Amino acid sequence: MALATTLERVVTMLRRLVDTPQISLTTASTLRNLETAGPIRLSELAVSQGVTQPAMTQLVTRLERDGLAARGGDPTDARVVLVEITDDGREFLERRRVQRAERLDRLLEAIPPADRDAILAAIPAIHRLTDLGQTFEFPPR
Repeated sequence: MALATTLERVVTMLRRLVDTPQISLTTASTLRNLETAGPIRLSELAVSQGVTQPAMTQLVTRLERDGLAARGGDPTDARVVLVEITDDGREFLERRRVQRAERLDRLLEAIPPADRDAILAAIPAIHRLTDLGQTFEFPPR
């Protein structure tokens, strides 16, 4: 329980570290997914984000309106809609990352060196945990 609570606090803190327009966690996660996965089916994008296809359609419509993503057809199957991040979407994510990293560095400088070292030493384990969380199949309750 302590880890879950601490990670919730970390997420809240990270959201506060950027001045760029606030976006939902689902929107940020969707953009990251598009950035790493390349063009992806709208239906697969919905599953990866844990939302319904209609909800993802609305989200992609907003991302398109804001110039952060674009829809296109699949050259091998005209029935399929593929979604991809735009250059503006990549720049948006990069601006957020740079600002967040700069501000996080300032916070790290303000804590004792031993705490800073402990946080930095935990990064590989946190990466492994988040990677596993992307693919882990939880049994139904």
